[in-house]
Amino acid sequence: MTDMIAVAYRDETTANEVLAELRTLNTEHSLHLADAVLVTRDQEGKVKIHSEHHPVVSGAVGGAFWGGLIGLLFLQPLLGAAIGAATGGVTAAVTEDDDENTAFITKLGHRLHPGSAAVIALVIDATEEKVLPRIAPFGGDLLHTSLTLAEEQRLRSAINPHLAETGEATA
Repeated sequence: MTDMIAVAYRDETTANEVLAELRTLNTEHSLHLADAVLVTRDQEGKVKIHSEHHPVVSGAVGGAFWGGLIGLLFLQPLLGAAIGAATGGVTAAVTEDDDENTAFITKLGHRLHPGSAAVIALVIDATEEKVLPRIAPFGGDLLHTSLTLAEEQRLRSAINPHLAETGEATA
């Protein structure tokens, strides 16, 4: 199961450092990221989504390429057409999902204070005892998660122990 975690940081530099740390943890196999994006809100309130990798979109594009290549190599225009049609359907579905995701991420971005940033990660799996100590020093405020209440509380305690102790809500 993939969990979405959104954490706000006081500035873009800190959020970029967290994103880099998450990617390092992913490379070290302590964390399995499906995707991660940086969201910033400038001083005028404009929200911008910074993303380097869209695995689903990459897969759809790769599928279209390979489908076309198979059609050409085996001189099977119907096979190529079928694969192209299937790929077109997948691409359309991905685009619709991507529009919904972009709208949701933008909505989260509007909750940020001007000049701040957030990291939004889709986490497939994580080794908590390896990940939390590496991201805790950056602090942050939990914006949104799909974690269980217990997992969310452990994350909240790690990144912002003061708020976790007082029971204050974060924005």
